Amino acid sequence: MATWLKWTWLNYAMALVVGGIPVVGYPQQTIERDAKPILGAPAEINRDFVDPNLDVDRFVQRFELESREIYHGRREIVRACRVQTGWRVADIGAGTGFFTKMFAAEVGDSGWVYALEISPRFVEHIRNELDAAGIRNVSPVLTSSRFARLPPRDVNLVFICDTYHHFEFPEETLASIHSALVPGGELVIIDFERIEGVSREWVLGHVRGGKSDFRSEIERAGFEFVEELPILAFAENYMLRFRKPPAPSD
Repeated sequence: MATWLKWTWLNYAMALVVGGIPVVGYPQQTIERDAKPILGAPAEINRDFVDPNLDVDRFVQRFELESREIYHGRREIVRACRVQTGWRVADIGAGTGFFTKMFAAEVGDSGWVYALEISPRFVEHIRNELDAAGIRNVSPVLTSSRFARLPPRDVNLVFICDTYHHFEFPEETLASIHSALVPGGELVIIDFERIEGVSREWVLGHVRGGKSDFRSEIERAGFEFVEELPILAFAENYMLRFRKPPAPSD
């Protein structure tokens, strides 16, 4: 287990085990309440994923398909993230783990990847895939729907692909992500364009907000918008890069 978990916490470092799956505790975050709270996604949107009987193979067939633009453009997406050797990356909403494995290759033996999921079955699947591939620089983490369970000031990049619209408590989750990033660390999100009269009905009914809504939420959480990244494979997704500003003392 010592080679599987590679935490960099200091005196208050803490690891918990839930059902044999490693998770990480972290300090609670204070949320600014000077603006109207963000209305997150309904819990029903995640019901299938937290089902202990979730059929992972069905999602592998659905997610890892070349006709899915995210999967088709996966190499282009990872290049756009500009991951460096030795980085620590958090893949939040890792799903079946195909991006997790790609990030593990990018960071190399001196880096580390956290694969965060609220689905116990996805965490189990990712662990099995890593074992089969002999990948040892990844920690699968069973996380919370409210907070990202990550060490503070530990990761260089947080990657959220088609998962932000699933956040039930965006303010709390973003605060925990902000805490987990090193000063100057980056947050990259990919989500669906939601445009009335343009987007398909599934997107309009499933995704709670558009690009400008999500950008505003993330900026309110203390992130600086950096750029929108052009991805040739995208027809209905977009990719945004944000940065956690250095603290005055950093």
